[in-house]
Amino acid sequence: MAKKRADDADVLTNPATGLDPASAVLNQVRVKGSLPPHLWNPPFCGDINMRIARDGTWFYEGTPIGRPALVKLFASVLRKEPDRFVLVTPVEKVGIVVEDAPFIAVEMVAEEAAGELVLRFRTNVEDWVTAGPEHALRFEAGAAGGLKPYVQVRGDLWALVARPVFYDLVARGSLRTIGGEDMFGIASEGAFFPMAPAGEIEGLA
Repeated sequence: MAKKRADDADVLTNPATGLDPASAVLNQVRVKGSLPPHLWNPPFCGDINMRIARDGTWFYEGTPIGRPALVKLFASVLRKEPDRFVLVTPVEKVGIVVEDAPFIAVEMVAEEAAGELVLRFRTNVEDWVTAGPEHALRFEAGAAGGLKPYVQVRGDLWALVARPVFYDLVARGSLRTIGGEDMFGIASEGAFFPMAPAGEIEGLA
């Protein structure tokens, strides 16, 4: 049987203890969240039972968080440190589990500016990012010889590009010679991001 989705009361209440670390994070962000999270440097206070699944679903205490506003609030204070993902507030940071990338790029808009292709991506938490010098694209080996594409959202936080979006991305690819080798890749905002050698472009997706 599918688990029911959590509402505000589910997320903010822990019947066993009456004290909920997720609630504490939310309250601290709502009350003191005036500075950008990357400027906060609070002590690490341990892990909480929160997980971002490979499909981008956020879980707390094993239950999906069903309120998009809550997911967006948690996502706004997510940060990647060298050894862990953390939710960070002005007074504490707590570790969470991320199975792959913390976000999913669910939509791509292709535009043209000054004669150059510009690709904008929308994530599952409604952030828009423009691939280019400030937000890189990267491609990793996937299952069955395919590729897993990612777009940089902020810092070391990346969004996995959803498969239908990747098909559109591949369709807009082109060949360039890099270091004497013909590479297939994608250009956006003046930057070129290689996917694979030209001879390996079949079956990329």
